[in-house]
Amino acid sequence: MNAVVIAVCLMLILSFARVNVVIALTISAVAAGLFGGLNLNETIAAFNSGLGGGAQIALSYALLGAFAAALSHSGLTTLISQSIIKKLGKEPTSANTNLLRWSLLFAILAMAVSSQNVLPIHIAFIPILIPPLLLVISALNIDRRLIACLLTFGLVTTYMILPIGFGGIFLNDILLANLTSNGLEATSSQIPQAMLLPALGMVSGLLIAMFVSYRKPRQYQTKQVDQQQQEVTVETKSIWVSVAAIVATLVVQLQTDSMIFGALSGFIILNLSGILKNVSGQDLFSQGVLMMANIGFIMIAAAGFAEVVKSTGEVSTLVASIGEFIGDNKPLAAMLMLVVGLLITMGIGSSFSTIPIIATIYVPLALSFGFSIPATIALVGTAAALGDAGSPASDSTLGPTAGLNVDGQHDHIRDSVIPTFIHFNIPLLVFGWIAAMVL
Repeated sequence: MNAVVIAVCLMLILSFARVNVVIALTISAVAAGLFGGLNLNETIAAFNSGLGGGAQIALSYALLGAFAAALSHSGLTTLISQSIIKKLGKEPTSANTNLLRWSLLFAILAMAVSSQNVLPIHIAFIPILIPPLLLVISALNIDRRLIACLLTFGLVTTYMILPIGFGGIFLNDILLANLTSNGLEATSSQIPQAMLLPALGMVSGLLIAMFVSYRKPRQYQTKQVDQQQQEVTVETKSIWVSVAAIVATLVVQLQTDSMIFGALSGFIILNLSGILKNVSGQDLFSQGVLMMANIGFIMIAAAGFAEVVKSTGEVSTLVASIGEFIGDNKPLAAMLMLVVGLLITMGIGSSFSTIPIIATIYVPLALSFGFSIPATIALVGTAAALGDAGSPASDSTLGPTAGLNVDGQHDHIRDSVIPTFIHFNIPLLVFGWIAAMVL
């Protein structure tokens, strides 16, 4: 059996068995090297040489985590949640229930989208914003599965098409870099365009969730949450400094094309402004690194895994054997690549970490079948994004559950994982396949 197949299957088995993904990737990399004809020393050398490829991404996540932690202590996100509560009110009447419902849904969706670019704090806003709103959500009888879909949609779709913030990391630093390193002559301008059609699959899934699946009221017990009893006064200076830090982060990122220096500038402004009185800069940085460390280490290990796979020379063998099995059936080839990508991402729990693994195999495979550059981009990008929504180990499902289950009325698997899998992975699979065939 091909060493690449053995390594990927082993990685999936270990991941689904709840073995830490970093350990699963490392063990699978060793298996790939040994089954691919490398000795142990050669395997370790290849793995070590590949680790540097994930260092930039890991540092970006660490600094973004530090910036998110500092921003949460500034009081800006607290002010946002308190403003929403005041505008919606805690006792909605029948006359304004529908307006309040849609206003709340739009506000949550807007915050989820903004958390990937305007305020690049990823899932850090959820445990701050959502728990205080649970009383309103319960009073309006809004199905929390819909809220989970809204949050996951904002967290995933945004990085798929907007090359700012986390989208800049996904589209340029990871997707484009791995495509070009594996022989595809793609440009940065082609990436968002190729991912637009798959992103429409996410939009269709959200619309189905909003207007079909979860449009009916759902009853919840009205439980008081501690955060709802505390109203924090946020100083005007804190707001202006926070806004300045966000603007500086965006400007520096766009000017330098680096999320590292963008997040660093925002963190420095918040840290030196004097508004973070109750926490030290060192503590903030540690909190941020802790929040983002898991995905950062996964990215580093995934880069090492990919380098070992390349060093075995088994990729070309796998491509040739798959080509013989499929023949000239491009539609079948596209569907199989997307399904395998779904399985890998479901196992790892991170689309960002999946790209270095699948790009090594998919780029030469797609080229051998005659897929165009935009179609290859759509295949690899969609195959990676598949499974981010709907994976029990993904922060795109863990984050929503952390906020919605504060009062114990939202099950992670039944209310976050299954709804997001059905409404996003299935449409994304269909639209990704269409993109591969028409682009």
